[in-house]
Amino acid sequence: MPRKKKPHRINRKMRNSTSTLLQADYLLAIAVLVLTMFGVLMVYNTSVIVAFEQIGDKYWFLKHQTIWVFVGVIGGYIISQANYQWLRKYSVVFIIVSIILLMLVFVPFLSSEVYGARQRIVIPGIPFLNYLTIQPSEIVKLTGVIYFASIFSNIKDKLPHMHYFLVLLLIVVLVAIEPDLGNAVLILGSGIMVYFAAGVNLLTLSLVLLTSGVAALIFALSSEYRRQRILTFLNPLSQTESVSYHIQQIFIALGSGGLFGLGLGNSRQKYQYIPEVMTDSIFAIIGEELGLLGAVVIIGILLFIIWRGFQIALHCRDEFGKLLAIGITANIGLQTIVNLGGMVGLMPLTGVPLPFISYGGSSLTILLFSVGILINISRSSANKNAKLQ
Repeated sequence: MPRKKKPHRINRKMRNSTSTLLQADYLLAIAVLVLTMFGVLMVYNTSVIVAFEQIGDKYWFLKHQTIWVFVGVIGGYIISQANYQWLRKYSVVFIIVSIILLMLVFVPFLSSEVYGARQRIVIPGIPFLNYLTIQPSEIVKLTGVIYFASIFSNIKDKLPHMHYFLVLLLIVVLVAIEPDLGNAVLILGSGIMVYFAAGVNLLTLSLVLLTSGVAALIFALSSEYRRQRILTFLNPLSQTESVSYHIQQIFIALGSGGLFGLGLGNSRQKYQYIPEVMTDSIFAIIGEELGLLGAVVIIGILLFIIWRGFQIALHCRDEFGKLLAIGITANIGLQTIVNLGGMVGLMPLTGVPLPFISYGGSSLTILLFSVGILINISRSSANKNAKLQ
């Protein structure tokens, strides 16, 4: 009588790993949706006064954010269901269109100027919204990592160093001269992360980091406004009525929250004490209203999303998928670090929004599309592992 074969331990381990990965996809989606819905609530909470005084409609920012959430969630779901390999096929088209959009922000009648910077393309005549604004620097955060992941995954013997550097340099320069130094740093950081993950040697990476750091410092010191931002970071207690006013009001908000906060909706600093309160400074109101415990919960959810992104990259057997997941996760992680670092005084304020929470259609939509890609990569990896059992 033939003996029954025992199930192979490796197959059992792979099956358990696949099950865990699929389960984590749902957890990732739930975490992102929770943050996004919470962000909609906080955008309305922080924007009522500004919307009523400046526009005459206290629901103006809420309506815009809700529409972008709908677009981002539906688009992210569609992307999560398709094979992500099509992104590699059209990566050149994506990056060319992104670069053209970055150039169009310098055309006066096509763009809007806010605080001396041209960062958005304006499209008039949109139903229910009157006009639509698109921020190309947010778009290129995603299309850039798609393109870099594509070129590095296609080269087997020699990394296309010069090609990569030229494209990355062009993108970073175009974003920096808008000027938008915060997003320029984020794009540079995610591009370097993909470069490192592709297998570059440490000497080359060190030279890239050193050159990038020196260039960023020179650019930051070339403007009086940016110099003041750096000086404020070094001494936030100086000039409290001028350049240090913003960070001082953020500290007051965070300090007022204590352990449990003043209660949702009870912030005092949101009444036009903090500039850009519903965009890059929204975490200050979270800390004031929900306290340290609420802020830690929000940070914990963000860290979980970042951790899941790197886990998805680790489980991916396809080089393009792995590099793409690393680049997307680096985008989310670096944006989180830069925003929160500015809020607590560990970094200069740069105007970078808090992922999934701050007001901003382009940023939110691209982030939700990016999560859709992460879920797509995770499912594809799980399916491949299941076929190998």
